[in-house]
Amino acid sequence: MRVLLVFLFALCCCPAFADDGWRPTVTSHQWVPERLLAVDKDTQRLFVLQHESPIKAVMELPCTTGQAQGDKMTRGDLRTPEGAYFLGGRIRRSLGWDLYGNIAYSLNYPNPVDRLKGKTGSGIWLHGRGKELTPHDTRGCIALKASDLKALGHDLYRGMPVLVAEDVSWKSDAGDDGKSAADLVQEVHKWARDWQNRSDDFFSHFDPVAFTLSGSGDFAAFKSHKEKIFHRTPWIQVMVGNVHAIAGPDYWVTWFDQFYLSPNLSQTVGKRLYWMRTAKGGWVVVGREYTSASEDLAPLYYRNMAKRLRPVLDRWAAAWQGADVDSYLSFYTDDAVQGSYRGAKAIGDYKKTLWERKPPVKVTVGDVRIFPDPKGLRINFIQEYEDAAGYADRGRKTLVLAPVGDDWKIEHEDWRKL
Repeated sequence: MRVLLVFLFALCCCPAFADDGWRPTVTSHQWVPERLLAVDKDTQRLFVLQHESPIKAVMELPCTTGQAQGDKMTRGDLRTPEGAYFLGGRIRRSLGWDLYGNIAYSLNYPNPVDRLKGKTGSGIWLHGRGKELTPHDTRGCIALKASDLKALGHDLYRGMPVLVAEDVSWKSDAGDDGKSAADLVQEVHKWARDWQNRSDDFFSHFDPVAFTLSGSGDFAAFKSHKEKIFHRTPWIQVMVGNVHAIAGPDYWVTWFDQFYLSPNLSQTVGKRLYWMRTAKGGWVVVGREYTSASEDLAPLYYRNMAKRLRPVLDRWAAAWQGADVDSYLSFYTDDAVQGSYRGAKAIGDYKKTLWERKPPVKVTVGDVRIFPDPKGLRINFIQEYEDAAGYADRGRKTLVLAPVGDDWKIEHEDWRKL
């Protein structure tokens, strides 16, 4: 049954492979990573490509690939797989010198699309070779001279993209790939927004059958788990950064750092999403992989929020100084707490009575700092206040804000005199 489903999915959604193998042209669109490896099986060469606008080869090395021609399909077929892959960690154990040069890095074969297509096998490495390098001489791995791989070592990193193809080339313009990459980066941001909004639209980004068959998890269980989180979690924030995109034979991979924030969890992870076109020309996620993040996005998230919320603070202060009760209360949740007052109505009644007697004439905000809080974000700042009756004070104000839709509203407010 599984083989039949894989066949039907591939027949409906996947363009056929050329008989002579995958022959991509890497283009210089802005989402290509700074550096990647490209393996040309036809010429038995490995290229280090540098994206310096345009992309160019900064190193060319002889290599050897599988003894059998064509794309890898089954365990033991002696073929080197073709597609978009990523380096794993260095193999930390003793390896034979002749075959492995005592140095090797894993590749993520089979990736989710490989598993979707029913491909089998494992243990595909980029490794050294101590003996003489002979073309088409491995059992499916990619081998370099041990000295070349050792010299290349400082340029290699976990998660580095590796394109393996029958023939590979590159060009200086973005080509048609630039449009596809831009569309997919937009899809990634929409996927993140729908997740943040706890929307049912989040699930429309996935192909349920393909997601399950690719080994990315049972989609029904995945959806049920997310729906439970959406129901019991009052708010979620999702930010993506360092987004990259690259084409495989009949799929695309986007990878990025993802910051997730909710009342009980804050974390940055790396993630890869594998995309295929639908029969109607749209894009769906058919697989995913988790990786290590290249950057902790939490500091950037809080810097961005500080920039976004500073104008909100200024409008809140202006509404206060203008004694505009309706505008002032629009910054608060219905159940907000301000000192001894509970709820927006109680806060509004108090302010209206106070401002009729002593209207404010000065409210300033300075030295703004932002911190995480279980309810959302905590903003701490220096507040200076004066009213028409001559009263003045200076203190440190703390506002706890929670996301409400696309807005942020005050849930709790404290003040301490300085």
